[in-house]
Amino acid sequence: MANVYIALLHSPVYNKRKDVVTTSITGFDLHDIARSAATFGLKKYFVVNPLPAQREFASRIVNFWLDPASLEFNWTRAEAFKLISIKESLAEAIAEIKAEEGKRPTVIITSAKPKGTITFKKLKEKISRSKSPYLILFGTGWGLVEEVFAQADLVLEPIPGRAGLGRDGERYNHLSVRSATAIILDRLLSK
Repeated sequence: MANVYIALLHSPVYNKRKDVVTTSITGFDLHDIARSAATFGLKKYFVVNPLPAQREFASRIVNFWLDPASLEFNWTRAEAFKLISIKESLAEAIAEIKAEEGKRPTVIITSAKPKGTITFKKLKEKISRSKSPYLILFGTGWGLVEEVFAQADLVLEPIPGRAGLGRDGERYNHLSVRSATAIILDRLLSK
């Protein structure tokens, strides 16, 4: 089975007006996504944000849970937090994977919009048969900008909800990134 990595991108993403912005790192995303990453045996969880103050905030939280006293208090949290790598850019994350694996990862983008080029079933099969690394990208805000999509090898189909049509005529599909990550990892990596 392939080594699987994930990255949570806080930039460049859209806000609800379609402006390109940088979103803030949240403690919830650090905790919950790291726990999903550990549960599904991921190699690493990259948190990507270009703002130094945001990376420092994330580093303080990560370092707290990796401290020996915290390790004794809650070893499972420490195991999850060991997977976090804080980066300034997506390029840095890809470079780290390439250095570890000896090759560039296949980059998969997730989206709530119907832009998918591969189904969960097909991607699960590819991952289970491959020895090459995969990097699955998750966006914050109102989604990843088009220039990030241009860097992807594949776009994963959206999680098909059952909600009715919203105001704009599209189906409601706006899960938290924590929820979407857990669902996607379960669909791709569970036995």
